[in-house]
Amino acid sequence: MDKPGDTQRRHETGKTPLPPRTTLSGLPVDPLYLPEDQAGTYQEKLGLPGEYPFTRGVYSTMYLERPWTMRQYSGFGTAEDTNARYKRLLAEGQTGLSVAFDLPTQVGLDSDAEEAEVEVGRVGVAVDSLADFEVLFEGIPLDAISTSFTINATAPVILAMYMLVAEKQGVPLKKVSGTTQNDILKEFVARGTWIFPVEPSLRLVTDSVTFSAERLPRFNPISIAGAHFRDAGGTAVHEAAFTLSDGIVYVERALQRGMPVDQFAPRLSFYFYTYTDIFEEVAKYRAMRRLWARIMKERFGAHDPRSMMFRFGVVCGGKSLTRQQPLNNVVRVAYEALAAVLGGVQSMFTAAYDEAYALPTEESAILGLRTQQILADETGVTNTIDPLAGSYYVEALTDKMEAAILATMDEVERLGGMVRCVENGTIQRMIAEEAYRSERAISSGEQAVVGVNRYQSQDAGALHLHAYDSSILERQRERLLDVRRHRDGKAVRQCLSDLRAACHEPEKPLMPYIADAVRAYATIGEVTDTMRDVFGVFQEPIVI
Repeated sequence: MDKPGDTQRRHETGKTPLPPRTTLSGLPVDPLYLPEDQAGTYQEKLGLPGEYPFTRGVYSTMYLERPWTMRQYSGFGTAEDTNARYKRLLAEGQTGLSVAFDLPTQVGLDSDAEEAEVEVGRVGVAVDSLADFEVLFEGIPLDAISTSFTINATAPVILAMYMLVAEKQGVPLKKVSGTTQNDILKEFVARGTWIFPVEPSLRLVTDSVTFSAERLPRFNPISIAGAHFRDAGGTAVHEAAFTLSDGIVYVERALQRGMPVDQFAPRLSFYFYTYTDIFEEVAKYRAMRRLWARIMKERFGAHDPRSMMFRFGVVCGGKSLTRQQPLNNVVRVAYEALAAVLGGVQSMFTAAYDEAYALPTEESAILGLRTQQILADETGVTNTIDPLAGSYYVEALTDKMEAAILATMDEVERLGGMVRCVENGTIQRMIAEEAYRSERAISSGEQAVVGVNRYQSQDAGALHLHAYDSSILERQRERLLDVRRHRDGKAVRQCLSDLRAACHEPEKPLMPYIADAVRAYATIGEVTDTMRDVFGVFQEPIVI
């Protein structure tokens, strides 16, 4: 019988050593892990769930009392179209909403803008004014459901709309829960739906954070998102390091406003893509929980344990979805969902298998939801907390991931910090280089993708895809025209004038002025244009 360590030594000294293995991010993986691979004491590195440093989870009972929030990302066409989809998903057991907006809404264009015409309602729901939000949430009680909004440059306008719809429903603001993504730094790097330059954009983010802390105590004003760093081509280490670096910037800006850290930090949240490398993903989330807790406690002096909690949501699917053999995506998403749960997720969206082609059909969206429900109700993963804790491999990989994240964050700091690195294109260059390396690895077959470079076969059968309704543009523009016809034009002009004046005063919070304009039924394009006239637009750095 082998003695402890014999197997490892045989791998190291044998005549035919095994080829080296790595995670998707390139972290080395040994063929065998032993007790001596563990570093640090249990209390120092792990602790109990719900207690500092939160490695084992942010809540003491995790999924024992209830599972993560299941919120399928959806939105298309007009507010009526999306409202019907939301009601169907809620009837099927979905426990939260996640709103996808069309591109004009994301970049502050009204649906009747010439440059918006071909995109209205195409990749998300079209929103021009408060009137759209009133329809979007008709019959959905906002005191009983939380809503996540994937919106960034125009997040303050969307936040104001949501708050005002809740007021119209008679819901006390202290009961309104949800999240605006509102992470503008990653837009400049990885996604592109930016509008204003970096500094005024950060001003708007900070305004949203301070406004929410004062008026919406259950609302998360920002979801610091690593997801798009990853889908743009970065590694899991890049995703984690750049996200934590962004988080540091947002905390610093709020502190500069004079807000005590424990007043706003408990409402900060995070958002990621989960890929198919199960153990790397688990290690990523465990390492980030530990790092964020330490950053908040040691760097920013937080005292409230809630300020140190790394609460996060995920998308399962994204760049990992393939057009080849699309039904394979059902399997990929299921494994990714398992990784997210084993990593301690708080909310999840499981992509539909057909999203590599188009928006999901109702049938494929419900299958995505069923993937989560089967995971929660049939697999036993919710029966105990952090079931992989103590695994020699998982704990060693968590330590490796933590060290790699810290090294990347230190490099960003050495180069001038996250804001400077975004403005001069350093982060964009890092991600572009990794994206190129990854694509070469897939093209060469070095990185396996089933159905793409391995086990290729003829796709069987035709997919029934979501079809774009050509009447969307006309219907959306009709409502916009009706809003402009019936609103108080004088009140709108006054609100926009007040907002313009406030933009010229750097110390003045803008959220109250934005909310006043939205209440008067000013459109998202009118509000954005007013700020754009003062702030200008972001000029992308040239990345070579």
